[in-house]
Parts: sequence; structure tokens; C-alpha cells
Amino acid sequence: CAWSIERPPGDTAGCTFCHTSSEERCSTCHQRHQFDPAVARHSEQCKACHWGKDHRDWEAYDISIHGVVYQVNKWNPQEFDFSKKLADADYVEPTCQYCHLRGGHHNVQRLSTVYTSMGMSNADRGAPLWKEKRETWVSVCDDCHSPRFARENLQAMDEACKDAGLKYTETFKVAENLMLDGMGEPMPKDLAPDWSGQHIWS
Repeated sequence: CAWSIERPPGDTAGCTFCHTSSEERCSTCHQRHQFDPAVARHSEQCKACHWGKDHRDWEAYDISIHGVVYQVNKWNPQEFDFSKKLADADYVEPTCQYCHLRGGHHNVQRLSTVYTSMGMSNADRGAPLWKEKRETWVSVCDDCHSPRFARENLQAMDEACKDAGLKYTETFKVAENLMLDGMGEPMPKDLAPDWSGQHIWS
């Protein structure tokens, strides 16, 4: 993203580790010094890249009901037998790999979700691509839930995105009005929330 390219090197060091390398590079998911599929099947392997203020995928999973059950039971081989191939996995809760690498294929994008930036991109746009992706997502959830359950959750997420979009627009309107009224003095750098990633304002 353009806004990332312009940031100081210290802010983007973690990004370039993944985004300047081949997307299908084995060591992105498999550890170089422990090239074991059983290790690569743990959700923590995804955490190396998918966390932080720009994409909080790990945080969202970790505090979800799926993530909580995973954290509590991941060392119990009866609940999570990581020695089994993903095609044969019968986990008590889904891991990142179970859904996104479903059946053991290596194309993570194939089963990516239709929401980006933690849901701020509204999925239900009516385009055939979105419909196809949503049905694929429902088919993944269908392993454990009913298709109706998955579709109702997608609809709830659509509504949440629409509400968030309205609030986002309202917020910018307030800021614009403050600027027009001459009250929009920028916050001092040492108090700005995103200053070098340090939330010292709190």
C-alpha cells in the first residue's frame, strides 16, 4: 500500500519480510530449521505475519471462540492431532490452516475471506465474484455449522460493515467541519496516537 511505502523503515521492517518475497516460498509457513508439516499446521505459524495494527488477523482469531478453544486444547492430541494431514484433520475447532488451506492445498488465496482490513470492506456488493467467494466460505463453515448459520453470520457482518462505514463518514465530516472552523490544529507529534507506533498518549 502506498501509505506503507512512505513510512519509516522501522515501521515496515516486518512487512518487507513477507511482501518482498515469493508468496509461495515454503519457509513463509514452514520453519527453515524444523521443516515439519505438523509444526506448520499450528495457527501460530500465521501469526508471524498476520498480526499488528495494519492487519489484526491473529488478534481477531485469538479472541474468537475458535481461537480460545484452540489455545486451551492445542496440546491435547485427542483434540488436535497435528500429525494428520489437513485432509484428514478432525480438530475440535478450526485452525487458520484448516479453513484457509482446506484439504491440504497450498493456495491460501483460494479460500481467503471476502472481508478485508478486518471487515471494513463490505463484501455484499452483488458482483459474481463476491457471491462465489461467499458460497465457498459457507461451504467451509458447513464442516461444523449449518449453511444457514454461516449465511446469517455473513449477513450480520455485512450490516456491521455498513454501520461502520456510516460512522467512518460521520467522523470525517466532524473533522472537516473543525478544520473549516479553524479548530483543526494537528495534535503535537509526541501525543499523536500513531506516532512511531507508540501509544504514549494513553
